[in-house]
Amino acid sequence: MGVLITVLAVCAVAGLVLLALSLRNVQQYEKGVVFRFGRLLPDIRGPGLRVIRPIGDRMRKVSVQTEVLGIPPQGSITADNVTLTVDAVVYFKVIDPVKALVNVRNYPAAVSQIAQTSLRSVIGRADLDTLLSDRDHINAELKKVMDAPTEEPWGLRIERVEIKDIALPESMMRSMSKQAEAERERRARVIAADGEFQASQRLTDAAATMADTPGALQLRLLQTVVDVSAEKNSTLVMPFPVEMLRFFEHQSRDSDDESDGRLVRRSDRHAALSAGAVIPEPAIPAPLLARPVSLPGERAGSRAEVARERRDNWPTRWDTEESLSG
Repeated sequence: MGVLITVLAVCAVAGLVLLALSLRNVQQYEKGVVFRFGRLLPDIRGPGLRVIRPIGDRMRKVSVQTEVLGIPPQGSITADNVTLTVDAVVYFKVIDPVKALVNVRNYPAAVSQIAQTSLRSVIGRADLDTLLSDRDHINAELKKVMDAPTEEPWGLRIERVEIKDIALPESMMRSMSKQAEAERERRARVIAADGEFQASQRLTDAAATMADTPGALQLRLLQTVVDVSAEKNSTLVMPFPVEMLRFFEHQSRDSDDESDGRLVRRSDRHAALSAGAVIPEPAIPAPLLARPVSLPGERAGSRAEVARERRDNWPTRWDTEESLSG
């Protein structure tokens, strides 16, 4: 009787051990792949408590969560021959546990190597400006390049690829800062010029309105005087009419024209004498010869002698030529 009890106890313990070896707990975020004597079974075990053969069966659990994999910094040369260092991060998940276990060994390491190679390839085809300003395009291209060798043969899906940082040389950073400063100065000058242009347009419209209404100019002048007098200073503002300035301008212009005419006549006369032209002697006006000149202290009989003396002293053509040539 004692032996029977012992045998039953041993069988019970053996049954419990075999039952413990047969049960497998699969989490919600996992998939179970069962190999029987090294051969893949077609059924994939879902989450929950699953039973397998204690002898010959082996279950591998594969997580279907999204995994984050950091790519080490990679030194590369862009399309415009700029040396830089780029690091990125990859988000991927397993969509086919059988392919992830059977077709590739250690798929996280494989994804890391594919990411490094693809990152260098994409950086080499892009220029520096595209890397700095259009990262979305670079990230999309990286994802496209990595999807081809991983999704179909390995059962992995690349959900997202992000470039984290781009390290530039010090000389390139200084050049870029100078370029950005020059660009900001250019924008500031353009904005200032645009403001001056708009202000000039407004001033032109205001001048046209004041020209149509003469009283508006006077009102504006009085308003300016009021604004200046409101300040506590010793400045005295006196309005000066613009018409007076225009009068002085016309007078100076007329005097300049008369002086230019005299110079032209003198130059023409001198040129004629140099060419040997004969300049007629100036004629004595008849009223001067006929009109008697009365001088104080002289007798009336000497008037004819005075007229004769003035006629004899009149400058001749030769005297005129000598004076002009001198």
